[in-house]
Amino acid sequence: MLDKKLIVIRGGGDIASGIASKLYNAGFKVLIAEIKKPTVIRRKVSFADAVYEKEVFIEGISGKLANDISDALKMIEDKIIPIIIDPCMTYFRQDRPYILVDSIIAKKNIGTSLEMATIVIGVGPGFTAGVDVNAVVESKRGHYLGKVLLQGTAEPNTGIPGNIEGFTEERVIWAQNEGEIKIIKDIGSIVKSGDTIALIDKTEVKSKINGIVRGMIRDGYYVNRGMKIADIDPRKKTSYCYSISDKARAIGGGVLEAILYFINKNNL
Repeated sequence: MLDKKLIVIRGGGDIASGIASKLYNAGFKVLIAEIKKPTVIRRKVSFADAVYEKEVFIEGISGKLANDISDALKMIEDKIIPIIIDPCMTYFRQDRPYILVDSIIAKKNIGTSLEMATIVIGVGPGFTAGVDVNAVVESKRGHYLGKVLLQGTAEPNTGIPGNIEGFTEERVIWAQNEGEIKIIKDIGSIVKSGDTIALIDKTEVKSKINGIVRGMIRDGYYVNRGMKIADIDPRKKTSYCYSISDKARAIGGGVLEAILYFINKNNL
């Protein structure tokens, strides 16, 4: 039987990693389930990057790629967050976890249900509290970011990135064509509007604003047209590239609140 303090998180991107960090520091045991080739943009603060690098460190926490569930559980005892390739949660069909958090941020539910764990939390739009999850945590920037919803759904996806110093859509880069990407300006690079930051099959990808490259998809990744591939931060603070965002911390706090609410309510 799995430990009651074990929390399985679906997804290992920057938001999921902020949640994982919050729960780990609160004393929970955390395991991340990922896909074979995650499309991570904020690689330096995403445990999902361990799928490629085998081990990553985020704000002092080690995350390692596990071979299987047995390997993952051993890592947990060594105070490591294991990342396991298990998009369909096959390892947990016989022995379901007590707590499951879906933080894939797919803007829709791609397979999470109440039957998958004793406590099930969904992050962002696509989930309905009391129907497919026990609670939903708001992921939209603004007054209600991180709010725990015990009924209903999160705000719908607008498709417009959050406002940072007056910039929204301009700070996010989407692929204009498909092909293999070659990075010219990687994470941490200062750029000006019009600078070439990458090539997609010889087609130049340019920054739309002055700032710092906070996120960049992995070099050599085959991207499709319309895929998010980079993030330019107008604040130009290098430390922001390598630390968990305010948004991820707020959502992590909401997830922790929701979990503690159900633990106390049900005396688990």
